[in-house]
Amino acid sequence: MTIYCDESGGLNAGAMTFSAVMLTPEAAADIHARFRAVTGLRGELKGSRISLVERAYLLELFDRAGGRAWVAVAQRDKLIPRADGTPPSDLALYGALLDLAVSRWLPETGGVCTDVVIDDGRYDPVILGHVRETIQAGLAGWGRASLADSRRSDGVQIADVIANSLFNIEVGSPRAHRIGVIVEPLLASKAIRVAALTQMP
Repeated sequence: MTIYCDESGGLNAGAMTFSAVMLTPEAAADIHARFRAVTGLRGELKGSRISLVERAYLLELFDRAGGRAWVAVAQRDKLIPRADGTPPSDLALYGALLDLAVSRWLPETGGVCTDVVIDDGRYDPVILGHVRETIQAGLAGWGRASLADSRRSDGVQIADVIANSLFNIEVGSPRAHRIGVIVEPLLASKAIRVAALTQMP
């Protein structure tokens, strides 16, 4: 199995979400191909760009394929301030959410070798290289951590849609109610599970 990772939002937007999606590469490619064939989508699949109906269809394909996700979320107003009263940087929050989401998966892999694929688009490659090394150390021989261009990774693009869905819900966007209706069955079945980060490690 592979864990595909992507994030949405930031503290200045009110919340940051980080999704860690478990799918085989073959399942991710099949979902992506079917979605594009039906919707006619060209270019990168992004949660911020697709319609509500398209989002619902993608998540239905994800659920039907047996996909599962842990989504780590942090709301600005619920995050306990650091001792000096300053908020964490988005990079520090990104790292903490990534660690939380991936750590929820590791006990469930049963020791099976797992690859963790992280979107390389948000931060400087050198910085992300350090993030990858930290995750690699945390895998403790269970798998391999790598960076991927989201435009070339079916799984990372699916993770983007899931992260964006939870971001909309967390910040109460104008689409939050409809997206909540779309996501609710997956939350109820635990195909998507949420872990809240309330304090920086």
